[in-house]
Amino acid sequence: MTAVLSTARWARAVAKGAVHQLLVDRPWNVTSRVGFVVGLGLLFLVPGMLLATLIEWGSSTSNSEVALGLGALVTVAAGVLLVTFTRLDEDLPPASVFAAVAWTWIGCSFFGALPLWFSGALGSFDNALFEAVSGMTATGSTVLSPIEGTGRGVLMWRQIMQWYGGMGMVVLAVTILPFLGVGGLSLITVEAPGPTSDRLAPRVSSTARRLWALYGGITVAIAAALMIAGLSLYDAVAHAFTTAGTGGFSPYDHSIGHFDSTAVEAVMMAGMLIGGVSFTLHWRAMSGNPRAYGRSSEFRTYFIAVVAAAVVMSLLNWADDLSDLPNSIRNGFFGAVTLSTSGGFANASDVNPGGDFAAWTPGAQALLLPLMVMGGMTGSTAGGLKVLRAQVMAKYMRVGLLRVKHPQVVARVKLGQMAVSEPVLQRVAGLVALYALSALVATFVLAALGEDLITSSSGAISALSNMGPALGDAGPTSNYLVFTRPARGVLMALMLIGRLEFFAIFLVAVSAFERTRRLARVNLRR
Repeated sequence: MTAVLSTARWARAVAKGAVHQLLVDRPWNVTSRVGFVVGLGLLFLVPGMLLATLIEWGSSTSNSEVALGLGALVTVAAGVLLVTFTRLDEDLPPASVFAAVAWTWIGCSFFGALPLWFSGALGSFDNALFEAVSGMTATGSTVLSPIEGTGRGVLMWRQIMQWYGGMGMVVLAVTILPFLGVGGLSLITVEAPGPTSDRLAPRVSSTARRLWALYGGITVAIAAALMIAGLSLYDAVAHAFTTAGTGGFSPYDHSIGHFDSTAVEAVMMAGMLIGGVSFTLHWRAMSGNPRAYGRSSEFRTYFIAVVAAAVVMSLLNWADDLSDLPNSIRNGFFGAVTLSTSGGFANASDVNPGGDFAAWTPGAQALLLPLMVMGGMTGSTAGGLKVLRAQVMAKYMRVGLLRVKHPQVVARVKLGQMAVSEPVLQRVAGLVALYALSALVATFVLAALGEDLITSSSGAISALSNMGPALGDAGPTSNYLVFTRPARGVLMALMLIGRLEFFAIFLVAVSAFERTRRLARVNLRR
């Protein structure tokens, strides 16, 4: 009897050790840095899908809860498989960081499109993928028409995607990596780039948690303010998601114009302006240093640029219609804020046709493009080149002209009291050059695919800056179905390139090209 018990204990110990080795040590998994991070990103999508499923199930407008639930099931299965069968090394080289960021966004966009496709709301998968890419990149361009009449859960999933994309799936994933013994500061630096990495806490996981806590708090505050302004709980939460993320999606065809409310528009403008400001400044202000805003040269430039553009556009539109100064001010300020923050919302409606900035005077429209290019502050949820880079390039050009005039002078680019190093200047100049070249090439391609020049150029800039609406036929009262399917494919690529700050996508593409070329050489030698 004693021998039997000993054998049983031995067998149980062996089985326990085998299970521990298989499930914890996982010697059979594949070392894939990219796959592991992508898997984490997919798993973080699932709570949003389940919330949308519950909303769809509880509403009587549609019966797409099965589609949303199936999308969540497929996504969680893919995420679990990737996390289970891959692992991360202790060291995370820069090339893997960029690849992880790029493929996480691409993977989340692909799986985010599944609920939209399964629901049949967008017809084909390419349309669903366009909508998901626009959502995950917080762009706001849509091919869903009509929007109203679609299931409330499906529409909420569009809003949730922009909330995820606003702060960034990768920053959320970083909260887990330190517990696995892998540092994640490099991932945060890629996702929220600036001249220097600015931690809010010594530990990366603490930084990411604080960012998300602040982001969540802002979202709740916007939703509460919108309810006070007169919106229902559903509408307030739906628009709070996309306002905090400066995305631009709305569950209504006329966007914010559906409500025709100056109070709602005021709350939305305040929310977009907050989202367009660096979250580092927000955290410092909330930590007892409210003067941090005024001390930031980027914040001062951002605030002055938005107000100045709003005033000039209001006066130009008023000059075109002298009888309606209050409405010109209302539309001028909303247009300036929504485009400078990459919010992309529209307040145009049958009652307020002046909100359609695609029909504004040429002088007012001329001010819109620089706002779309510049965008918000670094470390914010806004798109565009960012105000800080515009400052750096303006001072860089000034110093360059000064050196031409006085070759012996010693001049450096400074932001406040801080001198900008040459490597940072080179990176900023390279990114600006990539932006300009991408916009130029994309404009040519879109025009070659049949679009007029204004729609092509503004559409390319809007996609690169993650703005949403453009000018011409793709204005705020229209949608991106005006572009052909091949053109929408180009715009999807531009949205990803702009959201991931160019370098991530381009470096992944260059790496893939180099690998292909090496394989071709090996095959030729054989």
